Amino acid sequence: MLKSIEEATENFCIHQIRAPHELKDGITDKRTLIAYIDIETTDNKKHRVYIASDANFMQRVSKLFLEEDESDEETLKDMALETANLIVGSAKVIAEEENINPYIISTPHFEKIGNFDYLYDEAKTITVDEDELTIAVKELDA
Repeated sequence: MLKSIEEATENFCIHQIRAPHELKDGITDKRTLIAYIDIETTDNKKHRVYIASDANFMQRVSKLFLEEDESDEETLKDMALETANLIVGSAKVIAEEENINPYIISTPHFEKIGNFDYLYDEAKTITVDEDELTIAVKELDA
């Protein structure tokens, strides 16, 4: 499950942010903007995919898409939702193309600003300079 999302996140950094990145296991310990999207696989399993990024990472996204040098909190929340949608939507296409348990996605939801303190099964954190974005997956049926 995490493989296609991980690949989509790396593609996002390469093709959208256009900056070198590093991928590591685990979650960030920074204060983050947390959004999630629920997905359902073709084998009827439900998962929650969390996207948690520090404000600086999300400001990069805001600069990229909105050309804003300093976005307010509401804009950063919107960018967190859009980033979740872009990454998980891209991962959905990757899973379909590779026929790796394809899935459908729901609407993204903004959860909170704070430390990532949710249960998860798998997680990776991508770092661009000092900015971090965590992707975490939790099976909901388990």
